[in-house]
This record gives sequence, structure tokens and C-alpha cells, in this order.
Amino acid sequence: MGKRNRAQRKGSSPRYKVPSHRFPGKNRMPRVSDTVAEVTELVHSPVHTAPLARIKLPSGDSELVVATEGISVGSTIAIGDNVSLRPGNVTSLANIPEGTAINNVEIRPGDGGKLSRTAGNACMVEARLGDKVRIRLPSGKSKELNGKCRATIGVLAGHGRLEMPLRTAGAAHYKAKARGKLYPHVSGVAMNPVDHPHGGGNHQAVHGPNSVARGTPPGAKVGHIAPRRTGRGSGKRKGVE
Repeated sequence: MGKRNRAQRKGSSPRYKVPSHRFPGKNRMPRVSDTVAEVTELVHSPVHTAPLARIKLPSGDSELVVATEGISVGSTIAIGDNVSLRPGNVTSLANIPEGTAINNVEIRPGDGGKLSRTAGNACMVEARLGDKVRIRLPSGKSKELNGKCRATIGVLAGHGRLEMPLRTAGAAHYKAKARGKLYPHVSGVAMNPVDHPHGGGNHQAVHGPNSVARGTPPGAKVGHIAPRRTGRGSGKRKGVE
């Protein structure tokens, strides 16, 4: 009888638990309008790729937001509909002209920001389509959003983070540890059959389907979990042009 495989161990061992006590907090755009906040601190978070900025609202409350290039301690951030196009200011997409770089974009009005939150990334406002606004994502794809969704003006800070390679195994270890990942990561096909569902065989390959259902028990829940599509499709569904 083999030991528990990696998928089973992750559910019960503290080794795979993310050390959340090191995280300063969630970064969300504050649900206020027509106000000016002051940046009091730039914060490093192990789980975020971009630095965070702690802002103080006129009410005295403190919030964390992702830091935009160009802001510093003592800078002010305007939040509302009538704000200037200055890096760090927050306004709705309907008030942002075409060609403006934005980050931390909301998908639904009031959700606090979901798109373009990785270091050095930015979206681009392309066009207005009635009450919708079309933006270009960092991946190059376009997306239409409600004009009431808010976004932050400018490019997210932390650009160039990936330019320096991981020169030591220790650097890769601590990078993975900050997010609760295991390093080094051994492939399932390199294991024995008793240790992993993908193990065994005369060559390293997944012998059989590697997609499993969402409700699969932990011992077999490996590979592609609940994929939207399976097989080698051409990218188009049958019968759909």
C-alpha cells in the first residue's frame, strides 16, 4: 500500500497551509465617492506581486489599494466622478477617455477591482459603446464592461519584477512558500503507481484521461479538474461558427 498522494496530503497537513499571518490585508478600492485620500505608507505583501499603498480617508478609516506608478508617501488620491487623469486617481470607466492606461478595473460596479492587478500591468480604454465601455486587457483580448465600473488611472507599480531570474533554488523555494506552494514540485507521471494516479508505465505519460470531475474524491482528484473543454479541439465548438 502506498502513501497518501499529494492531493490527499494537501487537505490535512499544515505544510501546505498559506502563512496568512504575513499578509497585510486585502486590497480593494474603497466604496466612497467624491473624496480625497492620502497615501500614508507603501506596504510589501508576500502574496501580491505589486506593492500596496495604505491610504487614509477623511473619515479616519484606513484602506489598502494596489500602488500605481508615480505615487509616493504623502501623495493624494482622488476618488469620484470629477477627478483629473492623474496616476492613482479612481473614477468610473465612463469618465475615462479612450487611450488611457488603467489598472485594478472592476468587472461589476462596486466589486473593488478584479482586472489588471499584477505588477507592471495595465488595461487600455478602447471605445464607448452606449452605456458600455470596451477595454483591452493585458492579454490583448477586448472586454466590454458597464460604464459605472471603476478603475484606477495609470500603470500598476512593480514593473520588471520578472526580469531578474531565480538564480538559486532557495529563491524559488521562498517564492513558492509565500503562496503555500510546494517546491520542488515532482510530476505525477514520475512517481510509482501506488503514489499517484498518473504514475507507472514504461514511459512517463498519463495513461488514460487526465480530466476529472469536480466531485472526484481527493485520492483521484489530479490532472485537469472540471475542465471546460476536453480533447484536441480546433477552438470552435461543433455547429458554432
